Amino acid sequence: MITIKIDLQKSQVVLSPENDEEKAKLTALWKLLVDCVGDSRKLVPVGEYVPQKNDRGASFHIEGLEPDDSSFVEVRAEEDVQVYCRTCNKLQKLKAGEVIPICCGKMMSIID
Repeated sequence: MITIKIDLQKSQVVLSPENDEEKAKLTALWKLLVDCVGDSRKLVPVGEYVPQKNDRGASFHIEGLEPDDSSFVEVRAEEDVQVYCRTCNKLQKLKAGEVIPICCGKMMSIID
């Protein structure tokens, strides 16, 4: 389960990962948003966030990327790890630097 900590500090939002899976996903998001050469991308809110109506969380679109394009998401293991699929329970060992694979339509989770 992902339980990344969100902290509002005046005009800044700080996302603090609390485990290896969250670190990997936050790293992937950072790489999608930050362009060291050109302009960085922006997160644009999609729809509404009303917890009383819907408990699925807030949605954002990454400006400049197509909504259905997932080919750009590539998360690599920072160290030797085991990953598993939360849907089919498949296990796989990865070496540092290898891409965390997609299984059953979602990125496999890092075992702590």
